[in-house]
Amino acid sequence: MTTSIKDVALLAGVSVATVSRALGNGPVSPALRAKVEAAVAQCGYRPNLSARRLRSQHTRTVGLIVSDICNPFFTAVGRAVEDVAYRAGMRVILCNTDENPNKEAMYLRLMQEERVSGVIFAATRATADALDTTELGFPVVMIDRAGAAARCDAVLLDNRLAAAQLVEHLLERGYRRIGGLFGNTSSTGAERHAGFAEALRRAGLPVAARFVAPSAAAAQAELAAWLQEETAPEALVASNGLLLLGAAKAVRAAGVAVPQRLALAGFDNDSWTELAEPGMTVIEQPVDEIGRVAMEMLLERLRQPERPPRKVVLAGRLVARGSSRARA
Repeated sequence: MTTSIKDVALLAGVSVATVSRALGNGPVSPALRAKVEAAVAQCGYRPNLSARRLRSQHTRTVGLIVSDICNPFFTAVGRAVEDVAYRAGMRVILCNTDENPNKEAMYLRLMQEERVSGVIFAATRATADALDTTELGFPVVMIDRAGAAARCDAVLLDNRLAAAQLVEHLLERGYRRIGGLFGNTSSTGAERHAGFAEALRRAGLPVAARFVAPSAAAAQAELAAWLQEETAPEALVASNGLLLLGAAKAVRAAGVAVPQRLALAGFDNDSWTELAEPGMTVIEQPVDEIGRVAMEMLLERLRQPERPPRKVVLAGRLVARGSSRARA
């Protein structure tokens, strides 16, 4: 038979209200709390979390909504978020949106229904620009990308600077006809394109960029076609790890030598980038720090709900490998 909270109260010799306060970290003495916990252990009682959510404004649960869980960047960030949440006694609900605004809206409604304490969110540009946390009823910390208006806390890479660093690195290595592949759904792709374009204009060079869906398959198809054109680049910057992977697949399928025919550089120091010959030049993002800081900012927001929104901008690290070796 299912053990109820009344059974716990009877075994501990206290009221049901006292059991509820003890299990919910309410105002009871340490001795009384220990007595209730002993009764819970003895009778095997498991609280009805659904009922508790209905009675409470919020739970000790946070939502983590990411655009693509297959992207190693979000896997690593999610791990860091969960580590901090676990130490704070909170649970994490993970949702994957596939860069789809309709799925983002659905999962935000789910977070409301679950009465989460807050959400860490990697949103599409359209959703980020329109997001209003006052309507949601819980705080949001944006990661990787942020909306036009500073209505939420955010943890971001300095995307413009990082993209410019890649271009400047290629220029120093002797490349001049530099192209770029950028994701077309997030503010991240737009910011990295801006930094890419600024660096090329400073060097007096034309800006050759193409925007694609943020997937390896889309990047592979776009670059395969580009390589057949007279305007094919001699070096390429890919704006995220999946686009860089797609570019690497395209050059391998076409038999294009890297970097002799096409130099490659991109974002995210995923394990394959070191193993793929001749090694991929990348901007390494501080993924652990992004996840940790985002969860710490959410906890801080829960403690100080009225403080002004804060944005933390982190720097990446250039990891130079053989794919951008200096031209002969």
